Amino acid sequence: MRQLLLKGVKIILMTLGVAVLLVGMLFAAANAWVVGKTHSRIEHELPLCAAQPVGIVFGTSHWTRTGRRNPHFEARMSAASRLIRLRRVQHLLLSGDNRTRFYNEPITMWRDLRGRNVRDIDMTLDYAGFSTFDTLSRARDVFGVERALLVTQSWHLPRAIFIADALGLEVTGCAVPAEPVAGVWRLRMREWVARAATLGDLYLWERRPYFLGPLEPLEIMPRH
Repeated sequence: MRQLLLKGVKIILMTLGVAVLLVGMLFAAANAWVVGKTHSRIEHELPLCAAQPVGIVFGTSHWTRTGRRNPHFEARMSAASRLIRLRRVQHLLLSGDNRTRFYNEPITMWRDLRGRNVRDIDMTLDYAGFSTFDTLSRARDVFGVERALLVTQSWHLPRAIFIADALGLEVTGCAVPAEPVAGVWRLRMREWVARAATLGDLYLWERRPYFLGPLEPLEIMPRH
């Protein structure tokens, strides 16, 4: 009886081990596919980023959980303002979460960029960019974007470009300058999982954006 019990436990452990191994291989393969398909379109030097009519800036929290200014937010705002000055983009689409009146990523980005002397007419706010997928879907279906420069951290760009490709957008990625940040490994791990989940969103579950709304084409004003 004891031998049968031990044998059963061994079979269960082996089965679990194989399952974990298979899941790990699937996650690794998904990440390799996403990164391999997109890495050639990511530029890490702002002045060399491909010129596009629109720069899509992805929202993130202004503050960290410890109450400090979020370095990822700071990097995106600094890069976005520089891209406008360098004329790598003509217009900025600021897309982020605004689920409650107490949390408004687009307004926070707009205020910060105004402080960096970016003109109001060069910015459009998207209040329903609840996720990377929603931001890019709305850029295409609400704001009429066809070509864009994606502005975010290097670890986020492969997934963003991959989603844009699936939506038929013509994009390149501009990786914002990064400084060493404590706990960034958690973000990278979460992104690793998100890349695999994205494949399911696009090819299995046919994900739809949370909210679209009427067409509001961007008004891009020339800079003199």
